[in-house]
Amino acid sequence: MLINLSDVLSEQHKPIDVTVDFEMEQFQAKSETFPIIEKLPVHVVISHIKGKELRIHAETKVTVVIPCDRCLSDVKQEFSLDFTKYVDLAVSDAELKEGFDESNFIDGYHLDVDKMLYNEILVGWPTKVLCSEDCKGICSVCGQNLNEGACACEDTGLDPRMSVVRDLFKNFKEV
Repeated sequence: MLINLSDVLSEQHKPIDVTVDFEMEQFQAKSETFPIIEKLPVHVVISHIKGKELRIHAETKVTVVIPCDRCLSDVKQEFSLDFTKYVDLAVSDAELKEGFDESNFIDGYHLDVDKMLYNEILVGWPTKVLCSEDCKGICSVCGQNLNEGACACEDTGLDPRMSVVRDLFKNFKEV
């Protein structure tokens, strides 16, 4: 969704206070795509500071389905986004003063709400997603989800080829 910034950047500097729809249906990160299953409309307030400096405040909630890092079950991850950006349209992102944010989501006199929210979701993306703290993962042999029950595979234990390395660590262990 694009928001026209002409009013706030004009001589009258009329603030913009709108609620718009979040149009993104899926979150694309590197080579994976994650479906967005719930999203609230985005409340955006844009006000003029001075010159071409703007204060942009936005808030919404978005729920994305991410696979568990251990067992690959779907996990609903909610992102409560409530942030404020200070941008200066008079300078490039390379010349930004301290306290100002990049403005790669603004093209000319249009603010791309989806791109701005994409950046915020990316910043808040969890490093590890688990369906539960005690998730058992999947069997490395057959792929059975161990949270749903044990598999019939033999416990292979440690790789016998690594016994030499194990013995080295045992013999030269520091106290």
